[in-house]
Amino acid sequence: MLGHSSDATDRVAADALSEVLQDLRLTGASYCRAELTAPWGLEIGPEEGAIFHFVAKGGCWLKTASHEPVRLETGDVVLLPHGTGHLLVDELNSPARRLREVHRERIGDAAYRLRAGGAGTRALLVCSGVGFEEPSAHPLVELMPHVLHVRGGGGQERSLRPLLEAMASELADQRIGAATVMTRLADIIITRLVRAWAESQPVQTTGWLAAIRDPQIGRALGAFHRRPSEAWSVESLAAIAGLSRSIFSERFSAVLGVPPARYVARWRMHLAGRLLTAERLTISEVASRLGYESEASFSRAFRRFMGDSPSAFRQRRPSAPNMVSADRGVRSRFSNPPDFRKIEI
Repeated sequence: MLGHSSDATDRVAADALSEVLQDLRLTGASYCRAELTAPWGLEIGPEEGAIFHFVAKGGCWLKTASHEPVRLETGDVVLLPHGTGHLLVDELNSPARRLREVHRERIGDAAYRLRAGGAGTRALLVCSGVGFEEPSAHPLVELMPHVLHVRGGGGQERSLRPLLEAMASELADQRIGAATVMTRLADIIITRLVRAWAESQPVQTTGWLAAIRDPQIGRALGAFHRRPSEAWSVESLAAIAGLSRSIFSERFSAVLGVPPARYVARWRMHLAGRLLTAERLTISEVASRLGYESEASFSRAFRRFMGDSPSAFRQRRPSAPNMVSADRGVRSRFSNPPDFRKIEI
C-alpha cells in the first residue's frame, strides 16, 4: 500500500509539473559561438532573462559576486535563470573584458561568432540569452538558484547532450532556418534543465514544489493549470482536492504561503501578460478569455497584480535578451532564490 500511494503521489506531481512546464515559454533568444584561446576572459553583465553556456570543448571557470568560482568542463552546462552577471575565464587569475568590447561577427539572425584570447589552449562555448514570459510570475523560475551547474555524462536526461551539440552544429553551419531550429532547441533544453532541477529537489514541507507533491493540493493545482480560464473558486478547487473548503484553504495557504484565490488571480495575470504581448489580443479580448465580466474589472485586477495598466504593460514589455550584443542592468524581481545548485544529468 505504501508503494502504491507513493506511485500515485509521484504521478499527481508529474502531471501538475507538466502543466506548469508547458507555460514556461521563451520570448526570444540570441546565440554566440565563442572560440577562445588561453588566456581569455569575458565579463557578461546582468540580463533581463536567462543565460546558458554549453562547454563544447575545453574548460573554464564561472565567477559570480555571490558564490565561489565554479569549474566547467567539456559537456557541462550552466544556466543562470535570473540573468545574473558573471565572468567566464580560462584561469581564475585571468583578466576579463566586457563582452560589449569584444568584436563579434554576425553570422545570422541574432547569432554571432566570437573569437578572443591568446595562443594557448582552445575552448569552444555555445552561449545563449533567452527570455521567459513574465518570469517573476512563474513559480518554477522564482524558486530556481542564481546558478544551476549541470554536469554532463548521462543519467535521466541522456538526450540533453545531443540537443546541445545540435545547437552548436546549427550555430556553426548556419543553414536555412537555423535561427528557428536553435530557438526550438533552446526551448527544449531549458525546459529539460528546469525539469531536472525540479526533480532533484529534496522533499520539503512548504513551498510550490511541496504543494505539487501533495496528492490533494497537487491535484487541484494540476486542474487549475490545465484550465486556468474557468470560473475557479475555493470551493471548486477544494472539491477536486477532495477536501472541505476550510481544510483545503488552510492547507493550501500553509504550504504555498498565499491563499488559493490570490494564487489563481496571480497566475491569470501571468497569462494575461502573455495574451497582451505575445498574442497581441485587445484588452477586451483578454478580459473575456480569462472570464472577467468587464474590461474595467480585468484592468483593475491587472494593475493590482502587475503594477501597470494593461496598455502600459504592453508598451513597456522588454525586448528579448541579447547577451551577445550589450550588457544591461536589470532590476531584480525575485524573492531571494538560492545562489547555487549543481546536479548530474
